[in-house]
Amino acid sequence: MSFKITDKVSWVGKIDWELRRFHGDEYSTHRGSSYNSYLIRDKKTVLIDTVWSPFGKEYVENLKKVIDLKEIDYIISQHSESDHSGALPFLMQEIPETPIYCTKSGANILKSQYHRDWNFIEYKTGDTLDIGSSQLVFVEAKMLHWPDSSFTYMTGDNILFSNDAFGQHYASELMYNDLVDQAELYQEAIKYYANILTPFSPLVTRKIEEVLALDLPVNMIAPSHGVIWRDNPGQIIHKYLKWADNYQENQITIIYDTMWNGTKIMAEAIAEGIRQADPEAAVKLYNLARSDKNDVLTEVFKSKAILVGSSTINRGILSAAASMLEMIAGLGFKNKKAAAFGSYGWSGESVAIIQERLKEAKLEVIEPGLKELWNPDEDGTARCMEFGKTFAAKL
Repeated sequence: MSFKITDKVSWVGKIDWELRRFHGDEYSTHRGSSYNSYLIRDKKTVLIDTVWSPFGKEYVENLKKVIDLKEIDYIISQHSESDHSGALPFLMQEIPETPIYCTKSGANILKSQYHRDWNFIEYKTGDTLDIGSSQLVFVEAKMLHWPDSSFTYMTGDNILFSNDAFGQHYASELMYNDLVDQAELYQEAIKYYANILTPFSPLVTRKIEEVLALDLPVNMIAPSHGVIWRDNPGQIIHKYLKWADNYQENQITIIYDTMWNGTKIMAEAIAEGIRQADPEAAVKLYNLARSDKNDVLTEVFKSKAILVGSSTINRGILSAAASMLEMIAGLGFKNKKAAAFGSYGWSGESVAIIQERLKEAKLEVIEPGLKELWNPDEDGTARCMEFGKTFAAKL
């Protein structure tokens, strides 16, 4: 499959309707994804990125239907992660001498992944490549989200090929932002940001400001996953600036794991207390053992505060809660307040453990944790409701 974006540029990637897990098992892709590869035909012919390795042979065969591979003058590898570079070994078997333009880090990573010493040409921010009536301008985007990440700007057509930035794991034959369901699009865009780019938010802000300072006209933003932004492409740039600025909505999210529903009862009573104290706030509850972890992390990203609960087991906490706390710490969420709660049978260490991990994750614990013995009775439920009211009042 291929289609023309402009007179000079065609999309030659792969739509993956069946993808449901990504980055191993770390990221859920309920709506599939796409691996966007772009072919530019000017006086010189340029291929920007490829596709994931399971589709490598298919990709090369489809590309042959579009162009004689020997006509490709340059390949640009903006990011060496295998979902973008995975077809390179198949492609380079056909055209082994074709120059591959990438960052210095990109060349090193590609060599380490594929153990080939291809014809690498390294670029830095501001370097250009004349291809005829258009020019390609390279912009390094280190740690957005790998050390080798970069953007490519095409003059004339005014397209920013942004690789992972501004992308979404979202399969659609429509392929443009103005044609797809807007709620689905932004749900996938914020999930992508929350789960992948949050740790690099200060870098996101600086890089966007750097690109904006170039004062380049942008008619399209063409990421490497999901749809192309052609209708008011600046809208996703402004969203990224908001999301990168310690983002939060008027939302409080309660996440918990439970053995025999004691902690679940606590969570629901705490939620009721919050609702009574702050009826304007959106209160959401997630049983971590039964919820998609990346969807939950997206809700945490949106929240001004979270409460984390777990039963005590073996003087520790339940595995789903432990895993979520590990991911929260790794993503480095900012500007969020927190508290802990949990039920127990005899030793009762879970609340103290959760509190400590919340502090280690740099969340502000604003209320001492609450624990209840076995299943809360009427008095225990009342304490949970009061706990929710007190927590909401401190926000």
